[in-house]
Amino acid sequence: MVAAAARTLPGLLALCLGAVLARGLSTLAGPNELLLAIALGAVLANGVGVPEQLRPGLATHKIWLAAGIVLLGASVTLESILETGVTVLLLLVATVTLTLLTVEAIARTVGGLSERFGSLLAAGAGICGVSAVVAVGGGIRARETQIAYAAGTVLLVDAITLVVYPVVGSVLDLSGQVFGVWAGVSMLSTGPVVAVGFAHSETAGQWATMTKLARNALIGVVAVGYASYYARRDAGESTSLRLLWSNVPKFVLGFLALVALSSAGVFSPAQQESLANAVDWLFLLAFVGLGTEIRVADLRRAGIAPALVVIAAVVVASVVSLAVALAVL
Repeated sequence: MVAAAARTLPGLLALCLGAVLARGLSTLAGPNELLLAIALGAVLANGVGVPEQLRPGLATHKIWLAAGIVLLGASVTLESILETGVTVLLLLVATVTLTLLTVEAIARTVGGLSERFGSLLAAGAGICGVSAVVAVGGGIRARETQIAYAAGTVLLVDAITLVVYPVVGSVLDLSGQVFGVWAGVSMLSTGPVVAVGFAHSETAGQWATMTKLARNALIGVVAVGYASYYARRDAGESTSLRLLWSNVPKFVLGFLALVALSSAGVFSPAQQESLANAVDWLFLLAFVGLGTEIRVADLRRAGIAPALVVIAAVVVASVVSLAVALAVL
């Protein structure tokens, strides 16, 4: 255990340095600190490269993101969720369904992609990015190369949305709630959603996170659905509910637990402020690490056709969901 901790220490120090640097640059120059954190990680990965001794520590960025999301629950109450919960839930389900169907249709009819590869792209675009690609890939027995290319495509589209969404939000002067819900239902991966949400405002960040977590919870249902489809089609097999539970992100449960405690008035204002500060730093650590996952070489290997398929679907889902969000929220 001591040896494992020692291996992660250099990378953890690099994450801390990047987080402090991102906050300092944000204070001096003005750009959002979370977006700067991602940029610093990407510069490291695509510039000098990530030294081998830093990799174990940098890989912990998913842990810090999950921890930040769990603690974010302390600043949210059930009352705030239920105010427009049904409307947001309907919009979420509709957008996920639209995205899945659009990617599948374009991939098979226009993109000329294989059926399983199209399903991987649909899951990544419709649910939660690379996590959904990996979850569905295992269930449908996709090839490793297909999973890798689908993951690269997701990362490319994530990088594009990190730039485009804040610009659109600013140009259209979207409210925090509308922007957060829109990002939560239509962007791909959790990290970028949280980043652009809090880059817009605290309100947008909370709504983006809550909406994205609700969407992430659908990963089990989608993974089981795809696995069942391919199992029955190929060999007449069936799947169990164990796959459903194994694919549910467990940090969602932690988030909901803190929401319940917050709703019960367990946390004092001072405690909520301290937890909010902890969330800020955890997100900074996570997004420096997230940036190191964005590698230009990997994105190039994914090719242009899969990216165009996902981008087309994201554009459709984004436009439709934003129009609905503006009309009903």
